[in-house]
Amino acid sequence: MARDYYDILGVSRSADPDELKRAYRRLARKYHPDVNKESGAEEQFKEINKAYETLSDPQMRGRYDQFGEAGVSSAAGAGYQDFGDFGGFADIFETFFSGFGGSAQTGRRRSGPTRGEDLRFDLKLKFREAVFGGEQQIRISHLEGCKKCDGSGAKPGTRPQACGTCQGTGQVRRMTRTPLGNFTQVSVCPTCNGQGQTVTEKCDSCGGRGQNQVSKKLQIKIPAGVDTGTRLRVSNEGDAGQRGGPAGDLYVYLFVQEDSEFRREGSDILSEFKISYLQAILGAQLPVKTVDGEETLTIPAGTQPGTVLTLENHGVPRLGNPVSRGDHLITVIIEIPSRISAEERELLVQLASIRAEQTGKGGIEGFLGGIFGR
Repeated sequence: MARDYYDILGVSRSADPDELKRAYRRLARKYHPDVNKESGAEEQFKEINKAYETLSDPQMRGRYDQFGEAGVSSAAGAGYQDFGDFGGFADIFETFFSGFGGSAQTGRRRSGPTRGEDLRFDLKLKFREAVFGGEQQIRISHLEGCKKCDGSGAKPGTRPQACGTCQGTGQVRRMTRTPLGNFTQVSVCPTCNGQGQTVTEKCDSCGGRGQNQVSKKLQIKIPAGVDTGTRLRVSNEGDAGQRGGPAGDLYVYLFVQEDSEFRREGSDILSEFKISYLQAILGAQLPVKTVDGEETLTIPAGTQPGTVLTLENHGVPRLGNPVSRGDHLITVIIEIPSRISAEERELLVQLASIRAEQTGKGGIEGFLGGIFGR
C-alpha cells in the first residue's frame, strides 16, 4: 500500500504551503543521492519529491485529499480532463446502456490536439549562486515537432489518411446481444492507436512519429535568494504536443550545495569567527568574511564565548524582493592558547594577582574564570 504523502513529508493534513516547503527542503537535503549514499535513499528521495509536487499544487492537493493517490495518478489525471467534455462518461454509458434504447450512437470524433508532457530538470547551485542569483546554462533533451513533415509523420508531399479500421473515429465498437438487450463495447482502435488516421508513407526524418528527440541548451535565470526546493517554470520547453497541441513546460528544481564557511537559516546567514582571549577582553575591529566580501566587525570589550554579533543587511536577499535582505549572524569563538611564552606568563601572573586582590580569587584560572565567566 502506498504511503500517505503527508506522512512522507512528516506534516499534518492542515499544513500550510510554508510548512510543506520547510519539510521538503529538510528532507531533500537529507536524502539527496549526492549526499546520502545509504541503500534506499534514492527511492526515499523520489517519494519525497512526488509527495511535495502533489501537495504544493493546490488543485493536485485538493484531488489527493478527496480521492487519494488515485486522484493524482496519470490515469486519473487523464480521466479528470475528459470530464470536461463528458468523454469518459460517454464511453461508460455507451458500453452498458446504449443497447437498451435501440441502436448505439455514432462514434465520437477522434482525439483533438494534445498538450505535450512536462519535464523536470534538477540543477545544483553553489551557495553564493543561490544567494545572488544569475544565469545558468543547462542542456535538456525533449521532443520537438518534426520540421520536415510539420509534425504530421507523413512523407513530404503526402498526408495521413483516415484509418480504414475505425473510419477516422479512433474507436472500434463491438455489439453483443444479450437477453437484456444489445450491449456495445467501445475500445481504442488497434490500428491507429486512437489517432483516427494512419500514415502510409512515413517521414524519413521522424519515422512517422511526427516528433524527434532533440538536445538543446537553455539559459536559465536564477532569482536571488532561491534555496533547495525552489522550483522554476520554463514555459513551452517540455515535450512538443501532438496534433497541433501546445508544448509542455520544463520545471527546474534547485538544490543548493553546502558551503564550508556559511550556513543559512531562512534569509539569515550564519558563521563562526575565532578571536584571541586578549581581543575578547580589550575589544577590537577585525576583518571578517561575508558573502559580500570582507567587512569590519566590531568586537566589544569583554565579549563572552558564544556571543552572536550581527552584520545587518548582509544576509540572503528575500525571494521576489532582492532589495530586502536578511542579516549575517556571527558566533564568536574565543581561542585560549595551550602554550604561552615566559614573558606572557609573567604578565598573566601579574594580572592574576591584581584580579585576586579585587575578587579574592587567586591564580591564573581565577583570573580567566573571572573574565570569561567560568
